[in-house]
Amino acid sequence: MLSKIPLEIKSVNKEDLDKEIVRVGLIAELDAINLYEQLAAMTDNALLKKVLLDIALEEKVHVGEFQELLVRLDKEHAPSLEKGKEEISEFGQ
Repeated sequence: MLSKIPLEIKSVNKEDLDKEIVRVGLIAELDAINLYEQLAAMTDNALLKKVLLDIALEEKVHVGEFQELLVRLDKEHAPSLEKGKEEISEFGQ
């Protein structure tokens, strides 16, 4: 459920370090979203469910922030996002 940092920081090239830090942050936020949404699905307490889903929504904003950082730091990221959008659009809707 909760990821560990998937890299050995000492082995990352200095020029790639910031990109890897952003990716680790992105992984952490995605884990948090999954956790809060799963917990919300488990409870019958309406207030608790509402708070957990609100927190998950905040984490989604953090994902957006990390995505924007990654677009700025990794010149291959933005074109890959666009290519992904194109491929999904081929399925319709």
